[in-house]
Amino acid sequence: MNEIRLQKYLAVAGIASRRKADEIIKKGIVEINGKIVTEPWYKVKESDCVKVGGKKIYPQEKMVYIMLNKPLNVVSTTKDEFSRKTVIDLISGVKERIYPVGRLDYETTGLLILTNDGKFAYKLTHPKHEIEKTYIAEVKGIVDNKLIETFKKGIYFDNFKASPAKLKILKRSKDTSILEIKIHEGKKHQIRKMCDVVGYPVISLKRVALGCLKLDDLPEGEWRYLTKEEVENVMNL
Repeated sequence: MNEIRLQKYLAVAGIASRRKADEIIKKGIVEINGKIVTEPWYKVKESDCVKVGGKKIYPQEKMVYIMLNKPLNVVSTTKDEFSRKTVIDLISGVKERIYPVGRLDYETTGLLILTNDGKFAYKLTHPKHEIEKTYIAEVKGIVDNKLIETFKKGIYFDNFKASPAKLKILKRSKDTSILEIKIHEGKKHQIRKMCDVVGYPVISLKRVALGCLKLDDLPEGEWRYLTKEEVENVMNL
């Protein structure tokens, strides 16, 4: 945080509007590092201890909500012990400390959300909300329509039975198939393992939607802020 006027500091901390903050400051109830300050234009530093009526206050961090189209070979963490590129490396010009909501495998591309809002992240990740995740998978082999029913019944892998999933065959070619797969769980490598079990190994995998949030035409490696409507839709779950 750069130095900001005391008046603005109180407003950012949610104490009052800037106009009302003036009145509070002039009443002589604001302390900075143990001393009463009555000038609204006083510059507050990040290291300063600010109290109003004896209670310490903190500036509220601006909430940031970002959608990224994650490319191949990028890790979904803030740091990597092997010095691989992370999703944070792809986000420029954002001062706030953000983190990825959930993860996409190193070799999986597509929609990933980054934020600094814990409540928002909770809405998207807690199992009770059963957020539907939509993937496009290219698999080896010509997929039979019977596989649709197999996915509906739930597939066993790693001593775990997956909940019913939705499968739609988008395209069949000479020796591969393009599938749309929808799940609401988040086991590690879940779709890859489900496809392996039924005999159609994944060649490529891309997440295109997370609940009401859709990747649409966002280019690979690019990011954008979520709209106010998108954030509200998630928070209203």
